[in-house]
Amino acid sequence: MPSGDAPGTVPQTTVPQTTGPQTTGPQTTGPQTTGPQTTGPRAQRADARRNVAAILDAATDCLARDPEVSTADIAAAAGVGRITLYGHFKNRAELVDAVMGRAIEHADAILAAIDTAGDPREELARLVAASWQIVHRFRNILLAAHRELPNERIRGIHDPVLRQVQDLIECGQRTGAFRSDMPMHWLTTTSFSLMHAAAEDVAAGRLDASDAPRLITATLLGAFTPPAADSPASPR
Repeated sequence: MPSGDAPGTVPQTTVPQTTGPQTTGPQTTGPQTTGPQTTGPRAQRADARRNVAAILDAATDCLARDPEVSTADIAAAAGVGRITLYGHFKNRAELVDAVMGRAIEHADAILAAIDTAGDPREELARLVAASWQIVHRFRNILLAAHRELPNERIRGIHDPVLRQVQDLIECGQRTGAFRSDMPMHWLTTTSFSLMHAAAEDVAAGRLDASDAPRLITATLLGAFTPPAADSPASPR
């Protein structure tokens, strides 16, 4: 009879089973698609960058004071744990390498701002003043680098700065302001060796840091000036 079928067909078309939470519930609009899974990696990368910057800042300050400072002390100064430090730098040598490279980048930026287009002797004085501040500040970092890194790596890090000094000496030799009877690389080595020797004297208390640029410049000009026979005739 028809009256028996009617009750069974009405619920099949009107029950909420086709419009229930399966299509509109949290499975399609819940936090799974907008939650921390999409922002987490960015936050982690930002934290990592902050940690690396803090570690390098602390390592630069600590090594400048004590070239033998421990990684534990550096981590403490950076406000991170040793595990975090080693997560970014697998050993002390790698950390020192990063600090040394950063220091040389800083030095390169300072020296690049110096105008070397004028009289080479005057430009030498400016270059020495800037270079001295760099050598004096980072002397202990260089000591740490010599203990941790191979010489060819240290030389490679130094190359950008060395090129600027070499360019100035080459200009001076070309114009006759500096002697040309000695190789350019030897005059460059003399410049750096003298500045490092001055830094050692300052550290030992034998030389006042404020006197160093003047003494270094005078010594280099004396060493770089061509022999009298090769010099342009002095005005009478």
